[in-house]
Amino acid sequence: MARLAGTSTAVVSYVINNGPRPVAPATRERVLAAIKELGYRPDRVAQAMASRRTELIGLIVPDARQPYFGEMAHAVEQAAAERGKMVLVGNSDYVAEREVHYLRAFLGMRVSGLILVSHALSDNAAAEIEAWDARVVLLHEHPEAIDDVAVVTDDIGGAQEAVRHLLEHGNEYVACVGGIAETPLVGDPVSDHVEGWRRAMSDAGISTEGRLFEAPYNRYDAYEVALELLAGPRRPPAIFCSTDDQAIGVLRAARELRIDVPGELAVAGYDDVKEAGLTDPPLTTVASDRPAMARAAVDLVLDDGLRVAGSRRERVKLFPSRLVVRRSCGCE
Repeated sequence: MARLAGTSTAVVSYVINNGPRPVAPATRERVLAAIKELGYRPDRVAQAMASRRTELIGLIVPDARQPYFGEMAHAVEQAAAERGKMVLVGNSDYVAEREVHYLRAFLGMRVSGLILVSHALSDNAAAEIEAWDARVVLLHEHPEAIDDVAVVTDDIGGAQEAVRHLLEHGNEYVACVGGIAETPLVGDPVSDHVEGWRRAMSDAGISTEGRLFEAPYNRYDAYEVALELLAGPRRPPAIFCSTDDQAIGVLRAARELRIDVPGELAVAGYDDVKEAGLTDPPLTTVASDRPAMARAAVDLVLDDGLRVAGSRRERVKLFPSRLVVRRSCGCE
């Protein structure tokens, strides 16, 4: 190719890799013409082996079928594109072994960095990260299993605000649809949402005993839980759901049982997924700035100084949460 373009192999490399040295326009045109004539395609794998890094970012989420994680993955992809990177996405399905599988696979591909949304970071996953000395940013939650960089939102404060708002509507109490028994007690957003509910109820002098109900995070299983709860003799006047997907299941169950929302039942969720504004009635929920969080995670994972020493506080970026009021809580 260099012979056809009448230049050196180094100059050809500069054109293909857009640097590190500038190339005169006329010379660049000759090289590009030679590339086209020869049908050359860069071997990205070989380049990655030589540079020990690809143009890829790995992203592991629990389940991209859930709206929150799908929207977060899209935000990360957009932020990565702004930095000239592509994103590989793996779904752990809330299974620790599958999470470790994707960690090994992505790190073995020499990704530029890895963004991890972990349900409950296992010791094996933490050891895998340590073994590769990898650039990893924890997004959406901050498990205590590893002292690394994280981008999170104020989950406890956001939940408190939502529950306080439901109580301000005059509801005697607010029930909570939380996570499942296996949900980690520390570092998991759903556990923080439940903790925010507990604090708001405690601040109001209201008991939480018997008012927390376990449910998987998705709308389908939450719908089944809600059918039993709402059809029972102790139907709550208001429900705070740890995720919007659960809240959508609750709304569906209420409609099937002909329970008026918000006239007979107030409902609030958490996440402000796109669909929350389209439910009937539109869902009151708690929002976080996903695009800003995604950009922060991508910037952190690509920064050369990511792993420099610093306090835990300096290594965690905390974004505020915001109550989004719609009609499901009783507001007009």
